[in-house]
Amino acid sequence: MLADLEALVRCESYSADHAALARSAEAVGALGTRLLGAAPESIVIDGATHLRWVFGTPRVLLVGHHDTVWPTGSLEARPWSVTAGIARGPGVLDMKAGLVQMFHALASLRTLDGVCVLVNGDEEIGSPTSRELIEEAARGSAAAFVLEASGDRDGALKTARKGSSRYEVTVHGRAAHAGLDPEKGVNAAVEAAHQVLAIAGIGAAVAGGSGAIRVSGDSAATGGGAGTSTVTPTLLSAGSTPNTVPARARIAVDVRVPTSAAQDHIDTLLRGLTPRTPGARLEIRGIGGRPPMEPGASAELFALASRIARELGQSPLRGIAVGGVSDGNCTAAVGCPTLDGLGAVGAGAHADDEYVEVASMIPRSRLLAELVTRTLR
Repeated sequence: MLADLEALVRCESYSADHAALARSAEAVGALGTRLLGAAPESIVIDGATHLRWVFGTPRVLLVGHHDTVWPTGSLEARPWSVTAGIARGPGVLDMKAGLVQMFHALASLRTLDGVCVLVNGDEEIGSPTSRELIEEAARGSAAAFVLEASGDRDGALKTARKGSSRYEVTVHGRAAHAGLDPEKGVNAAVEAAHQVLAIAGIGAAVAGGSGAIRVSGDSAATGGGAGTSTVTPTLLSAGSTPNTVPARARIAVDVRVPTSAAQDHIDTLLRGLTPRTPGARLEIRGIGGRPPMEPGASAELFALASRIARELGQSPLRGIAVGGVSDGNCTAAVGCPTLDGLGAVGAGAHADDEYVEVASMIPRSRLLAELVTRTLR
């Protein structure tokens, strides 16, 4: 397993580098072919390479991704290494170790009949070209297992995820010479300042006031308020030259929600923003996201995983709700029971100290293998 992980980590796969993704897909495809005994279908959409294996009539879907957030060349500064039981390297946790564990788990099964494996190449940028493939596969499956990394160093599974939405608020003003006749302009930057405060006010209301919506169920909510909605203004730009009243400004807004109801509520609030500056006009556009993975989507599968862990003599499993999104949001949204966080145990995803605990790889593979076996019965 370590040799396979080294091969994947050394093959860089930055989401925006389609040539690197193609090379990574070859490496992942070769690993899967060797362990599963069949070559994958390679699907290239808008330059991103995805892989799919289908055995018989699919009833269980396994979802992973081979792209990473690390720009090509990162391996030089963060080389592959294994020291004192800790494996490091770009993408080792998110989620190349998860792919290795998945393939080895499936290789241990007596039959793969009923299994579909989908490994996409654009998860880190929101799965824009693979989402339809994932949702199509999930609609026909009784369960989806997502090989994202564990929720914490103790191996917790991810039983709920916030949904995400992104918006762009464009302020239309009117340009004028800032020195000669600024009064003839409509300052989009000033209006943008009003809107940033209004957006932050929406965020404060839904996170801490009567609009707060908590994740329910037995899973603990962790990860910076994973049970509440957040509305965060992020990127801000305005103007064209230093001596011109800005005619246009843009505000990017990041929204995270635990429920579909919260997502709809916040959408209504944001689209209800109104200008404060006379003559200014607002244009509010939603630009994508993922629906939430609510606790009910994982409840039965988590109970099954907990029983299996006890039978295997593994530590008791915990389920947690997290603020980040994954392709599990999409499988759950189409009605497919989904359990996430079945991949590697470690920490530091997307960070310089990203690592995987090597000793956890075989136990996690055994847990997944038994989950797939029992779900196929």
